Amino acid sequence: MPPSAPSGVSPVMPARRASSRSTVKWVLMLGALSALPAFTVDMYLPALPQVALDLDSTEALAQLTVSCMLIGGGVGQLVIGPLSDRFGRRAPLLVGLALHVVISLLCAVVTSMPLLIVLRLAQGFFNAAAGVASVAIVRDRFVGAEAARILSRLMLVIGVAPMFAPTLGTFVLAHGPWRWVFVVLAVMGAALALVVLRVMPETHPPVKRLTGGVRAVAGGYGKLLRDRHFMALAVIPGLGFGVLMSYVVGSPIIFQQEYGLSEGQFALLFAVNGVGLVLSAQVNAALVRKVAPVRLLRFGVVAQAVLVVVLLVVVLTGAGGLIGLLVALWCVLAFQGLVPANASALALSRHGEIAGTAAAMIGAVQSLIAGSVSSLGGFLGGDATAMALVMLAAVTLAILVLAIATPAFRRGGWHMPV
Repeated sequence: MPPSAPSGVSPVMPARRASSRSTVKWVLMLGALSALPAFTVDMYLPALPQVALDLDSTEALAQLTVSCMLIGGGVGQLVIGPLSDRFGRRAPLLVGLALHVVISLLCAVVTSMPLLIVLRLAQGFFNAAAGVASVAIVRDRFVGAEAARILSRLMLVIGVAPMFAPTLGTFVLAHGPWRWVFVVLAVMGAALALVVLRVMPETHPPVKRLTGGVRAVAGGYGKLLRDRHFMALAVIPGLGFGVLMSYVVGSPIIFQQEYGLSEGQFALLFAVNGVGLVLSAQVNAALVRKVAPVRLLRFGVVAQAVLVVVLLVVVLTGAGGLIGLLVALWCVLAFQGLVPANASALALSRHGEIAGTAAAMIGAVQSLIAGSVSSLGGFLGGDATAMALVMLAAVTLAILVLAIATPAFRRGGWHMPV
């Protein structure tokens, strides 16, 4: 047993089987941490039209503030992941949360769009500490099937968070200007930092920490970069996330201005589409027990491509009006659960000996690609047609990468772990 620690200072907590009560505590703490990046993105979405007007800028640049946070998050994962292996989970997490609070408050008083873009880039970088730490702590704290269950619950939290974040953002906007959204985000970060300080123990003991320095980290990343199949599978979740984020970033402008929905109606629409995302994730979790991930991935990317073509036709022809667009869009998003999850699982299965580095690489590539893709709709006009075209380009590239850089579509298939 580790020695008792003074109040507010937590001992190192090794991996072991936890009681049901302890498991619930960890799910709540880690779930809140993993949801912070999603809330930081999605609470802000209903305010995009206000931000562009208030800062005397364009809607495309307002959308770029979301994309830059994703790009910053991608880079942050690559840096913070190895730091948490070297210095433990708590220190990088607390630094990341503290800087999240400071940057959120700076965003609340910013007076120009270029400065807001820079701040959001930095916010994404340090925000990555919450997501990296939550997954790493699960690996430290839980074992076997229990670890798998906790990770599944975290994925559900990450899927559900975007459903409630715009609603909370709409509530904040109903009582004050868009700057208040960042004040609320600062309060969230401060509350999480207090929980980490007072309740969460260190789960990565010094004896297990990375000691090889920069060379060891670079060696792990180099090994991944040389694996063509791994990198192809790491790119596909990014393209899949690009499909999702082109909707997330473009939808406030499309539905509030192009189709005249109120902020409340937009929040409800976002929640309904979020239900489709959660349902697809749960369906995939059930299917993957009986069907190989590579088969689900093949089916998912092709089906999503077909549905995106349908969405583009609906947008161009106006078939079904707003209802037709919403139904087609819901179907596209409902297949999202079959793409990134299975591609990531296949990629991680190739490098179990450096799973942490592999996970950081996948997450970083995902954020960088999604951040780059998501802003394209705004520069193409920011309307529903632009969103559908960006989606089509992303899912088409995903099919090409899977077909050309992996044997997934070749005769005999791919003998990957189920």
